[in-house]
Amino acid sequence: MSLYKDFHRMVRVLSTDYQIPEIDRVFIPPFTEGVQSGGSEFMAVTLEGGATGISYVLVPDREKSACNSIDISKFIGKPPLAMALKFGSSSAVDNMLGLAAVNAVCQHVFKVLDYTFDFTSDSLGMLDIKAHDSVGMVGFFPPLIKRVHDKGASLTIVEKKKSFINENPEVHVTLDPGELRHCNKVLCTSTTVNNNTIDEILSHCNEDAKISVIGPTAGYFPDLLFKRGVDVVGGNLICDSDQFLLRLENQKKWGETARKFCFTKESYKQIIDFDS
Repeated sequence: MSLYKDFHRMVRVLSTDYQIPEIDRVFIPPFTEGVQSGGSEFMAVTLEGGATGISYVLVPDREKSACNSIDISKFIGKPPLAMALKFGSSSAVDNMLGLAAVNAVCQHVFKVLDYTFDFTSDSLGMLDIKAHDSVGMVGFFPPLIKRVHDKGASLTIVEKKKSFINENPEVHVTLDPGELRHCNKVLCTSTTVNNNTIDEILSHCNEDAKISVIGPTAGYFPDLLFKRGVDVVGGNLICDSDQFLLRLENQKKWGETARKFCFTKESYKQIIDFDS
């Protein structure tokens, strides 16, 4: 089953088994052509009660008018399921809204379950990089680059943009994800879930590699990624929706309004059966 269909099943199960509140607020930053500026990369969906899901604003210039014409009022007071099922749409705008709604639903259920998160483990540190390691990176993680170099390990960065190769001559950058087969540890941006490239990336990884998927938009249950062979999932829990949205609107750092959490396949205990 495809990644998006798996997520659809996840939110349907959660919406059936739990009383999911209606949408209370939606925040979408002003659209900028090219690449969204550093302070306006994320949008958010908040449910009544405060559960908040976020998504990257990965909208191409050709969908600028669609993004700017979103009527937020039509979502307010509605169940989030319909929006969540847009995740996987051919429209980048609908896909963006869908992931935020998926995350909001999951974060509400985490709250209902009073789930105990691991806020202390560093999802980067979970790779436990050693001098003999060959590390693959899908997405650009500057803190990891320094850590890999400090440990004396080798590093391969997989990118889609050819210009990235010339812009970063100090590191090995390739357009070929097939080079990941030589890596025993792989760190992958959660954006690969947003744009449905995670399965392709995983298909190139060595079956014995330790794989971490991290990023602010990984606010969902990790089951679907663990099922695909991922070992670590790192995301964000929005702790104070009012202050978080205020900081998003003012392009400020999230600070204490969001906390990073870490799931590991070894210690994760499945709470909900998404395969039933």
